[in-house]
Amino acid sequence: MQPTYWQKQTHSKPLYPNMIWDRPENRMHAGKLLIIGGNSGGFAFIAEAYGEADKAGIGTTRAILPSSLARTLRDVFPEAEYVSKTPSGSFARESLGELLSSSLWADGVLLPGDLGRNSETAILVESFMTKYHAGLTLAGDAVDYFLDIPTVLDRSDTTLVVTLQQLQKLAAHHGIALTSQLPLMTLIERLHELSEQHAASIVLVGDSETHIAHQGDIVTTPCKKSTTTIAAHAAVWRLQNPSKPLEALASSLAEL
Repeated sequence: MQPTYWQKQTHSKPLYPNMIWDRPENRMHAGKLLIIGGNSGGFAFIAEAYGEADKAGIGTTRAILPSSLARTLRDVFPEAEYVSKTPSGSFARESLGELLSSSLWADGVLLPGDLGRNSETAILVESFMTKYHAGLTLAGDAVDYFLDIPTVLDRSDTTLVVTLQQLQKLAAHHGIALTSQLPLMTLIERLHELSEQHAASIVLVGDSETHIAHQGDIVTTPCKKSTTTIAAHAAVWRLQNPSKPLEALASSLAEL
């Protein structure tokens, strides 16, 4: 028997159709999203997130990258802005003030990944999350920076778009075991337990289905999109519907 906290939807039968019909028609009223990421070794996730946010219906988007990418992207990605870099080409700790200043402009912030592995960037990202108190969506290696900082699950107005491997590490800190061999019903029960105890919303991306967990409620949707695409749409929908996080996240998947 399917528990009452678990619902399923399809693209032809979304759970919250009214949210889809009531979306902002004027881009001027469709919200502002700040995307932060990239390093000298990669920026594909940032470019993908930027394009997908536009498809999701965002009003205005700004993308901030480390200055190590300026020469490479100045012509192909003219919308990007740049801040201080480390010697290895990642975000420098001294860029914190600029990131926080830009976040004041935004209705929500997305870190889709491509940050690279850098100790100085790790300090920067942790400091940013501590000082920035509005809507935040994390995906890709941006999540990796917090796998050993389980309090990320207790941050309100936060969406974690994760793989099962990432969620395993986060859940283990809270005494909840998740393995790749779990039956689906057991996985749903563990997601229910984890999300019921913590404030952050969890979007678990699988090979053919994606599960949203928020305050104990679960919504499952068929989905074969990338983690970056899912994160961009989730960030847009949630910032446009801040008082209805579960409905917004579910609708973002139904529209993909």
